[in-house]
Amino acid sequence: MEAMMIDRRYGLVDVFHDGPFSGNPLAVVHAAEALDPETMQRMARWFNLSETTFLLPPTAPGADYRVRIFTLERELPFAGHPTLGTCHAWLEAGGVPRDAGRIVQQCGAGLIPIRRDGERLAFAPPPLLRAGAVDAVALDQVVEVLRIDPADIVECRWADNGPGWIGVMLKSAEAVLAVEPLRFHEARIEIGLVGAHPAGAPVDWEIRTIFSDATGTLIEDPVTGSFNAAVAMWLRETGRADDAYIAAQGTRLGRRGRVFVDYEGDVAWIGGRVRTMVAGTLDAG
Repeated sequence: MEAMMIDRRYGLVDVFHDGPFSGNPLAVVHAAEALDPETMQRMARWFNLSETTFLLPPTAPGADYRVRIFTLERELPFAGHPTLGTCHAWLEAGGVPRDAGRIVQQCGAGLIPIRRDGERLAFAPPPLLRAGAVDAVALDQVVEVLRIDPADIVECRWADNGPGWIGVMLKSAEAVLAVEPLRFHEARIEIGLVGAHPAGAPVDWEIRTIFSDATGTLIEDPVTGSFNAAVAMWLRETGRADDAYIAAQGTRLGRRGRVFVDYEGDVAWIGGRVRTMVAGTLDAG
């Protein structure tokens, strides 16, 4: 029999939005100390969003709060839109950071600094877990999944800061938006696409991210902070970006995701607007 049910606050927040219901939704569960990982995973599947997060008291010195991040099938050490969405929910619930100018999140990847930029929040990402060129086997999988000619790829590299992204740069934003990937792929794969918009366009880069779920079904994510963070350093290292820029994501899904990137020394700050769309309580034992 289930344990006694506990009323617990939760929120549904829209991250990286450009107007209501235009970004990537996130479920945030507050005061999750009594929940074990199996219950968290079950709740994440029930919410049926790309990620659900669980707020906990910090255990690391210097952290303001701790978060556990779950997809529909696994826990992640770090993810971008859950970072900004959870920080927003923590602040809105009355959280007060130790440093008025900066919030520090504790997660599986360590301590993540977050700053308030006017109406936006921005995070500095953790180091890449894997970088450099992909091998021939991985490249063949990318080409197969995306159904593109290898000659269309400008550059392909690992862009993994937690979720496991392979970054694929195409010749233009138009080429990125034209990709029609497979619907199914047996092996787990996470692919991020990036292409430049023409000079003078309202946004500078177009982003898409496509990943496989536990059944092999390929899913497109509305807006992906972790991949955008890896792209920001990629563009900086290769001389393709040396100043602040705006990336669009979710266009093919009918979303208007907007990611604001700027650089502070060697650090890329990944920012976006966040708003609470639904708030309430739920029962979880």
